[in-house]
Amino acid sequence: MEFFRIRRDIPFMKNASIFNVISFVTFAAAVFFLWQKGLHLSIEFTGGTVMEVSYQQPADLEKIRGQVGTLGYTDVQVQNFGTSRDVMIRLPLQRGADGKPVSSAQQSEQVMGALKTVSPDATLQRVEFVGPQVGKELATDGLLALLCVIVGIVVYLSFRFEWKFAVAGIIANLHDVVIILGFFAFFQWEFSLSVLAAVLAVLGYSVNESVVIFDRIRENFRKYRKMSTREVIDNAITSTISRTIITHGSTEMMVLSMFFFGGPTLHYFALALTVGILFGIYSSVFVAAALAMWLGVRREDLVKADARKAGDIDRNDPNYGAQA
Repeated sequence: MEFFRIRRDIPFMKNASIFNVISFVTFAAAVFFLWQKGLHLSIEFTGGTVMEVSYQQPADLEKIRGQVGTLGYTDVQVQNFGTSRDVMIRLPLQRGADGKPVSSAQQSEQVMGALKTVSPDATLQRVEFVGPQVGKELATDGLLALLCVIVGIVVYLSFRFEWKFAVAGIIANLHDVVIILGFFAFFQWEFSLSVLAAVLAVLGYSVNESVVIFDRIRENFRKYRKMSTREVIDNAITSTISRTIITHGSTEMMVLSMFFFGGPTLHYFALALTVGILFGIYSSVFVAAALAMWLGVRREDLVKADARKAGDIDRNDPNYGAQA
């Protein structure tokens, strides 16, 4: 399915070096902000108090956030669970005037006092403390999941294509992940488990775009034996532009709907996906494809076995000596 077809190849690789410099500067800036500011971790990672409150009528989450915010909490998370009358409230660790952490019982009592002034029917169902040790385990498990995804992508690309594509693809994917984290570090947006899930989703989403382009490059090497590597890559990217616009456009519409209408619970999740999708398109074209070209990918790397089997080696190909 195509909305349109571009008849003349766009010379993307002509300015690949310029875009790679931009990518390197952006990547370096993201690493700097991660090192300088760090991530603003949510209570899933730092520890805090979790409260479950029920109401007789559907709860007004915005009003609850406002009431809890009057107590001095800036990173409170309020969301429904189960039904619209059940609310989960996550509170970060709070320290008293003596510097010691305020207990969960004190926090829950303080919050319930504020909630009952507006909604006397509010009932505390459960309260528990999430310790920093649990948060440390979640962070470790999250990093392990990220590592497993990265290793899986490298193995998949190596078997599907060739090691040069695998290296180019994983660098492009890491480029996307680090830039997402850099945005969260620079603006100090809250980094929660849902954002980590978005980062993992972006890894898979971005590699899918790279695979589509790599697959078209492999097809072009088989079809256009007289083309140079740069011309083959330009043709592959140009011929997939319509597909890219359809796929990413429809995905971005869904993500933006979550961003604007999903409320605070989905706000940072959708924000991470938005940044990841935009940079995923950019990295697949100007990072992954360009790196594959710089690494010296050739027709023989992808179709040598097929060419020998079919006996269709082009003797006019300048690389004929290497094929024979």
